[in-house]
Order: sequence, then C-alpha cells, then structure tokens
Amino acid sequence: MQAQSLKLLLCTLLTFASLFHQGKGAKCSADGPTVKQGQVGFGKPPKFMVEVHNNCPMCPVIDIHIKCGNFSQALVSPRLFKVLGHNDCVLNAGLPLPPLQKFSFNYSHQKYPMYPSLWHFQCE
Repeated sequence: MQAQSLKLLLCTLLTFASLFHQGKGAKCSADGPTVKQGQVGFGKPPKFMVEVHNNCPMCPVIDIHIKCGNFSQALVSPRLFKVLGHNDCVLNAGLPLPPLQKFSFNYSHQKYPMYPSLWHFQCE
C-alpha cells in the first residue's frame, strides 16, 4: 500500500513539474515568427511590403532566416534583409526582434514567396 502511495505522489509531482517547466525557448516554441507580404504599389514592377512578426509574447527572437528563393540583394539594403545564398536570407542582420513586434521592408519586383526557416528564441 505504501509503495502505491509513493508512486502516486511521484507521478503527481512529475506532472506538476512538467506544467511549470520553462526551459530556454519553451515559452514560445509554438509561437514562431510569421512572414506576411502585401502589395503596396501597382506599377511595373509592383511593390511589396514584407512584415515579419514575432508572435512570442515573452521572448525576443534572433537570427531569423527566411526562405527567399532567388531574391536579389539589389532590391533591398543588406542591413534589412541579407541574401546569404539560394533560398536563405537573414532578417535585420540577425538582431533581436522584441516580443510581439514587427519588422518590415519593401521591395519592387514580382512577388517572391517567403517563409521562416530558422530562428532562435532569446529567453532568460
């Protein structure tokens, strides 16, 4: 009987410990950054605004890499959006994007599909 009580107590403690566990990045693991694009100019070529949003309410996100296809570096300052290679661009020189904040830039060209590919949360 005592062994069953001990097992129940241990299971209860482990359950509560897992509920309160806040490892590095665990606070935001499901809240990765998102990329949205909207057309803001209708000339030739069209103009697009790209917004990258940190959806985590608690931690800055750093070193945000974006799948960017054959994006041309000539379209935007590398301080804002740097092409590292085919389908690999980094946002804002990898600097932190604060919780629930957006970073945006514009480019004029046909639309490039963009998706977050790699990032890290900077939680204390």
